[in-house]
Amino acid sequence: MPQELIFPPMGAMALLTFIVLGFIPARRFRAAFAGRVTRDDFKFGESAAVPGDVSIPNRNFMNLLELPVLFYVAGLMYYVAGRLDQAALIVAWAYVALRVVHSAIHLTYNNVMHRLAVYAVSNAVLMAFWLMFFI
Repeated sequence: MPQELIFPPMGAMALLTFIVLGFIPARRFRAAFAGRVTRDDFKFGESAAVPGDVSIPNRNFMNLLELPVLFYVAGLMYYVAGRLDQAALIVAWAYVALRVVHSAIHLTYNNVMHRLAVYAVSNAVLMAFWLMFFI
């Protein structure tokens, strides 16, 4: 199997991160123009005065810079070691799909139980991705 096939799911994960990054200024500017926040609300991060719908994209963005780092590392490990196979590629795409669903839930209706369930499954898939490399 061509080892370069690991790059599309890694690129898709990066694209998701950049898309979520775009939500941050969009929500902040919309809230500022509506008078819901001020510049000082962001002077030292996000103050307690920042409404939840405005702060959620930033929190989701942080989520995408936490555990997905392990996905990128594992993807590079598969590539460098020449160990990518069909199963690992499917697991990689499954992880990306689950993170897309997690972000979609978080940025839209934000049901905590739905979000938690998808997040937990995505973490189990990420662990499987790592275990498959070493088995």
